[in-house]
Amino acid sequence: MGQLRADEFDRFVAARWSVLLHLARLLTGGDRHRAEDLLQEALVKLWFAWPKVGEQAPEAYVRKVLARAAARSARRRWWGEHPVDQLPDPPEVGDETAAVDERTRLEAVLALLPARQRAAVVLRYYQDLPERHVAEVLGCPVGTARSLTARGVARLRQLLAEAVEPVE
Repeated sequence: MGQLRADEFDRFVAARWSVLLHLARLLTGGDRHRAEDLLQEALVKLWFAWPKVGEQAPEAYVRKVLARAAARSARRRWWGEHPVDQLPDPPEVGDETAAVDERTRLEAVLALLPARQRAAVVLRYYQDLPERHVAEVLGCPVGTARSLTARGVARLRQLLAEAVEPVE
């Protein structure tokens, strides 16, 4: 029984890892390291809840855990980083397409939104969840989720319009 549970869990993680990591990255404002930490935290919680949710909706469970953990972590003042004497080398700039540049620009502006607005926008438009599910994940009424999403989108439009560097 235990091995079957582990195999099912492993298959779920292998199949959904990249999608869940992308969601976590968007919820953390593009910080890949924080996103990986949040996803690990969510998957640990999923492991213990697997007997209950494994047959039903494990991805919805992980989404809810990620959104709540991202909101909690956004309120932290210190992440445990330590300053270093020398900065790492900047990444190599390769031949990027306009779509990738635009997505990167959008994700950077998305990171400027408050955590709950960012979570509402990401869940509604990146994850394509209905408003009712966004409200459930955020643990708020549907009207609040709708308001957070609308304010987030309006702020995104404003920030994108103010951007100095348009993508060619």
